[in-house]
Amino acid sequence: MDALPAALGAAALLLLLLLTVRLFLSRRNSSPRTAPLSLLVVAGSGGHTTEILRLLSSLSQSYSPRHYIFADSDKMSEDKIRTFEQKRAETFSNSQFTLNRIPRCREVRQSWSSSVLTTLYSILYSFPLTFRLKPDLILCNGPGTCVPVCISALLLEILALKKVIIVYVESICRVETLSLSGKILYYFSDYFIVQWPALKTKYPKSIYLGRIV
Repeated sequence: MDALPAALGAAALLLLLLLTVRLFLSRRNSSPRTAPLSLLVVAGSGGHTTEILRLLSSLSQSYSPRHYIFADSDKMSEDKIRTFEQKRAETFSNSQFTLNRIPRCREVRQSWSSSVLTTLYSILYSFPLTFRLKPDLILCNGPGTCVPVCISALLLEILALKKVIIVYVESICRVETLSLSGKILYYFSDYFIVQWPALKTKYPKSIYLGRIV
């Protein structure tokens, strides 16, 4: 019973991403683009990685290569991503992906004051990585790791180095309030997607697609 709303939501998200790609390409110069769209995916501990991989399973091989970024201490996410890509390679023989690690913004029970310093360090670490990867699109869903990555992408645009489209999907667990990452990136993302109607009411800029994971 729950599978149908999730499938419809995932299809809606896929349509949104396809429209995003079309809009992105229309803003490029007149020469046709033949290369696939470079996708940067931010994974996180807990259920964040599971949710983001469910979203990726709906995407075609046009989103390639896929560059994954996760915290350097997040071994579980790395294992899940490797398993996902191994299964994907059975369908797409030319599947391409990279694994990239950055310092964690905030450890469990870490004080907020020290978190400011670790977050700044993570941003400084993320910027050269984001500059090197130069993704066309960032897809994230709430782990703290996505904040320095998205800020780095914004810096690329401010410096006129690269326009990166940011698609933020709030976790299904967030019913009435946004995560801390969501509260920050709500103002900077190109598309901000929520999965519960109460959040759409509170945050009018957001896009409500129903349950998508």
